[in-house]
This record gives sequence, structure tokens and C-alpha cells, in this order.
Amino acid sequence: MAIARFQLCAIDCPDAPALAAFYSAVTGWPVTKPHADYPEWVQLASGDGATIAFQRVGGFRAPEWPGQEHPQQMHLDFAVPDLDDGERAVLALGAVKHEHQPYPEDFRVLLDPAGHPFCLVHERYDA
Repeated sequence: MAIARFQLCAIDCPDAPALAAFYSAVTGWPVTKPHADYPEWVQLASGDGATIAFQRVGGFRAPEWPGQEHPQQMHLDFAVPDLDDGERAVLALGAVKHEHQPYPEDFRVLLDPAGHPFCLVHERYDA
């Protein structure tokens, strides 16, 4: 028996609305502002229960990947039917391709506008 139900993944960043807009463009999920009392918190709602939240933190330092001085601690994976097309699309939104690409035929490592690593994974590997 489960103790709790997964609710969301929250990502620290310097500008919550800006990073939410980036991931909204990546996923097509709408940006929601669930709590007027918390202006530094923004969410994306998939419509099927999955949620990604963004919260502004002062003094934010982007993770360094694959280094360990400021480890990534978490990352998001997005399945795409074509890695090249997906990469072009997220680069146009402001992502940056990371120089370290361990398996570029299977997945691509990119950085979002706040510096968090995320991956585009060829959908044949979508779990």
C-alpha cells in the first residue's frame, strides 16, 4: 500500500515564469498559476496528472554536468520521434546543446535557459 501519491517535480531557477514558458513550448502543456499567494511558483499541467513546477530561488547556481562541483541532482527526459528535429526545435526555443554527448544516436543532452540539463530521448527508448 502506497504512503503517498506523486504530485509533481519542482525545479529551482532564477526566473520561474520564463523557465515555465520554455518547458510549455517544449511539451505543449499550459502554464498555470495555482497559488496567487506564491508569485515565485509556476506550474505546467499535462492534463493527465503529470506536473512540472518551477520556483524562483535567490542566488541560483546552474548545475554543472557532467562535473560534480554543482551536480545536476535531477533532469527531465522527453521522448521525440526524431532526435535531429527535436533538437532543432528546442534550440530555437533557447536551449543549448551540451558539449558532452555520451550516446548522441539514442539521446541528446541539452541545457534549458536556466542551465538545467535535460534530455531528448529517441522514442524507441521511451519506457
